[in-house]
Amino acid sequence: MTLRQKESKWRMALCLFAAYALSACSDDNDVPKIDDEEPPVTEISVPTPNPYLAAEHYSITHFNSAQTDAFPYAVKSGTYPINPDECDGIWSGPVNLMTLSSTDPDYMWGMCSDRVSYIRIADGGFKRVAEAALPNGIQMNSEEGLKKLVNTQYTSTEQLYADATEILGRYPQMAMSNGNYVLCDKDNYAYTNARTVICRYKLKEAGNPAAGIILDKQIDMSPYMENPQTLVGMVMTYDGYLVVAAGNGIAIIDREFSKTPVVKLLPDDQVITNSASVDEQNGIYIASNSRTPGGKGIMHKYIWKDGKLSEDENDGAWTAHYDGGPEAPAIKMGYGTGSTPTLMGFGDDEDKLVVITDGSKRMKLVAFWRDEIPEDAVSVDAGNPRIAGQLEISCGLPSSTEWVQSEQSVAVSGYGAFVVNNVIPNTVADKIVAVLSIGPLVTPPYGVERVQWDTEKNQWNSVWTRPDVSSISMIPSVSSISNMVFVNGYTTANGWEVSGLDWDTGATIHRVVFGQGNRGNGAYAIIQYLEDGDLLFNSVGGPFRVKL
Repeated sequence: MTLRQKESKWRMALCLFAAYALSACSDDNDVPKIDDEEPPVTEISVPTPNPYLAAEHYSITHFNSAQTDAFPYAVKSGTYPINPDECDGIWSGPVNLMTLSSTDPDYMWGMCSDRVSYIRIADGGFKRVAEAALPNGIQMNSEEGLKKLVNTQYTSTEQLYADATEILGRYPQMAMSNGNYVLCDKDNYAYTNARTVICRYKLKEAGNPAAGIILDKQIDMSPYMENPQTLVGMVMTYDGYLVVAAGNGIAIIDREFSKTPVVKLLPDDQVITNSASVDEQNGIYIASNSRTPGGKGIMHKYIWKDGKLSEDENDGAWTAHYDGGPEAPAIKMGYGTGSTPTLMGFGDDEDKLVVITDGSKRMKLVAFWRDEIPEDAVSVDAGNPRIAGQLEISCGLPSSTEWVQSEQSVAVSGYGAFVVNNVIPNTVADKIVAVLSIGPLVTPPYGVERVQWDTEKNQWNSVWTRPDVSSISMIPSVSSISNMVFVNGYTTANGWEVSGLDWDTGATIHRVVFGQGNRGNGAYAIIQYLEDGDLLFNSVGGPFRVKL
């Protein structure tokens, strides 16, 4: 369809949002096993908990400050046919990025593109006790409209587009400029964004959720960051400051919004499209992409120290180039990485790395040395010693496959990594209409791969591939205790489902089958399981709890 110039400007801005993700399912067990000497996932080191977050797990997008997408809760094997309409849940949407842990284990914050909710999860339930709107005139979508979107069996993208514009507004994908990275702090303040505005929510009465929640504070970052169209990331330092990313740079701001933000803008030829990760020494890792096809992107490590954002090597800061590429046909956006940087290696682990996928047509998984480059480092690029190792990803697809690329961050557990292919030959221009179309109306992309970092040889090794697994839009996650990685996808036979793949073999050992309705579509959100093993599914129509 033809777009006006004004809409085109917003489409460019909407390329700057958080990662996409994972999908479908198969029962094929014929995959290679990992080396028997690899330690069990349950014995690996984990990131140091951030004392300024509400809880160790689930209080920030990608689950922790290292952005690993790994959680410690057990999940049962088996196949579970589920009717979403029979599950406890709430309606909100169309993007319900994540349900955040609060400081009270009986409650969670529902973070969405159209509102913020407070949800009681005690005693196996899932009930909204309060909600509040986002600022900037953003309207809450009606339950009736959201039900129509997820329950209608569409036969064409034109029919879907007509309903989406009627329900969500003229440009449905504008929803993606809100709530794209979220967190909850140690004082139970929940933070989100409404385009360029950072919003802080709280309970009206501490200890009395039924009294409601309110927008407590807000700050528009536009004057400080040369008027970006939207924000693309938010994390928390280990001394309690917000790190905010926009397309043209990053900013540090106190949680009270009382001081002038500390800002670092990028070179004019670079653009940020994803969020950052943070280590316990307040090293901030963020990747920028070239604005030129085929141009080099840059991995940045900044140091937040003494109220300043340092780029000084003497403080431990550094930059390193990585390979870009041409514009991918779809879902992948831009010319560089689609990944939020993920930290790998913690505590007494031998190698401390930060990991992304690059912008090559057949992407490489790239690891950079986070701290000092060790003496036994293998030279991968003589002019780029920060690169610890890189491996071309195939996802098991034929060598003739032109594109293997991702708009997802790398899921990490121990020295294991999981990546997906997000490229499809045909797509729909509007990204919300696209995410509702891919699967039921548009053939999805296929291919996932599990990789292992060898600390002795300082290199990546492929462990297994699944070219039959389709990756649509949800962010994958890993249960470290159950040795499973989870994806969300669609098959013609069974409709939407969440499937769990064995971390060591790739075999499908867990399935939650939702059926044909789009309420089983996670629409750019992240897959979560609760402490008791229940699935917390952040659906396009709103999160719901699946008892397993």
